[in-house]
Amino acid sequence: MTVSDHGDSDVLELISLLNQDRAWLLEQLDRGKWPELRLDLAALEREMGQLLTRASEKVQG
Repeated sequence: MTVSDHGDSDVLELISLLNQDRAWLLEQLDRGKWPELRLDLAALEREMGQLLTRASEKVQG
């Protein structure tokens, strides 16, 4: 399945929704939620950010 199978706008919408989830996770971590998982979740948040940036660049570029 390729990006063109879904259309760029659908993919960009999915990227946007996932980015909102990533931002929510970061906000929760900043508020002190899940202290025992903080390091793992912070790493996940960073990786999600990098993945979403790369995906967005591929769709737009």
